[in-house]
Amino acid sequence: MPVYSLNGKVALVTGAARGIGFETARHIHMRGGSVAVLDLDAGQAQEAAERIGERAIGIGADVTDHGAMMAAVAEVVERFGGLDVAVANAGIAQSQVATVRGIGTEEWERVFEVDMLGVWRTVRAVLPQIVERKGHIVVTGSIYSFANGVFNSPYAVAKAGVESLGRSLRAELTPLGASASVAYWGWVDTKMVQDGMDQPHADRLRENTPAWLLKRIQPDEAGAATARGIEERAPRIFAPRWWRYVSALRGLINPLLDRRLERDPKFLETVLAVEADSDEEGAAAVSAAR
Repeated sequence: MPVYSLNGKVALVTGAARGIGFETARHIHMRGGSVAVLDLDAGQAQEAAERIGERAIGIGADVTDHGAMMAAVAEVVERFGGLDVAVANAGIAQSQVATVRGIGTEEWERVFEVDMLGVWRTVRAVLPQIVERKGHIVVTGSIYSFANGVFNSPYAVAKAGVESLGRSLRAELTPLGASASVAYWGWVDTKMVQDGMDQPHADRLRENTPAWLLKRIQPDEAGAATARGIEERAPRIFAPRWWRYVSALRGLINPLLDRRLERDPKFLETVLAVEADSDEEGAAAVSAAR
């Protein structure tokens, strides 16, 4: 029997029109929960809710807008009478592989704002209900929460922050009767991952990464893992599950991998190639502005 049954509970899932968010909402619904599907596009959120079933509603809101998130929570409470579970899942990635020096300032900050501050603003909006109803929050991290974020720094920095936020929440909510989990996803076959793998130089990155680390799972597997993690009030949720061992050994593995990146000739060539592309794009932008 689950420690925390989702039957009869009310959940809010952000970034839920597709991918992991949609599958998480669907699995919560399958376990008897009512679900608010929240996404930036209200029409897509409503369409996703219709596909899930009768106890689902769609809400359009920007997770980086505190007022919009407060309004979304109020709508859920008005419709279902309360809120027991929140899954802060919404996230984006940068448009192209880029170094810290090469990525545009606005793009770096936009990714961080959605992936870190969007989670924070979701958490801030739902906390009163979660505490009152002794519920559960899931914040969506990634293997990038503890892996080297080379060429993907805004996403990795945000996910490291999400992990820290989730751990803090766990410790602070426990004496209040509520709880929190950090979800760590490996490579999930979503549009964001597919687009990332199609970027320039992605093939070079794959060549420098062991094949077993790149194995993808389907969004349904991640959604099911989230629902199980909520039922168990688990502190950490991993999919694929073997990433938990990499995380547990991060203190040993990370220094070794970092050192390898500093010394691998193929990887160093990739850095120079990515840098050269950034320089060319920057020169083109300056020329177009004149």
